[in-house]
Amino acid sequence: MKKRLLILIVICLIGGTVWAQQNKPDKRERKKNLVVKEWNTRAGSTTHYLDNMVTYDELGRKIEEIEYASYGQKKRTTYSYEGNSTLCKEQVDYDSKNKPVRIKHFEYNNNGTRKKQYNYKPNGKLESTKTFEYSYK
Repeated sequence: MKKRLLILIVICLIGGTVWAQQNKPDKRERKKNLVVKEWNTRAGSTTHYLDNMVTYDELGRKIEEIEYASYGQKKRTTYSYEGNSTLCKEQVDYDSKNKPVRIKHFEYNNNGTRKKQYNYKPNGKLESTKTFEYSYK
């Protein structure tokens, strides 16, 4: 009798855990159309100011990040994707004029890890290439 009760409890616990994991929204699902704003308040002050803002699209992918300073926008980065998830372009802009300073394009391995990163100047001229290497100890 005790053995059956114990088995029943274990089955209920496992089933509950599986149900909770299956019904828990994934990270991307929780970020659909989300805007996250980070505010700072200086010690001894009640005035707070916007420090950082991140915007996600309808698929939960990061599409823009803006970093602010006391004078306004400090840095703006926009992200473009290929298909549903692969980041293919990252463009970094500075100041309120939003003039591009650097554009990054990415190439991926079959398993989804980054293979190469191409860094371009705003005029489209290739500035440098970064190669990614993965190893396990």
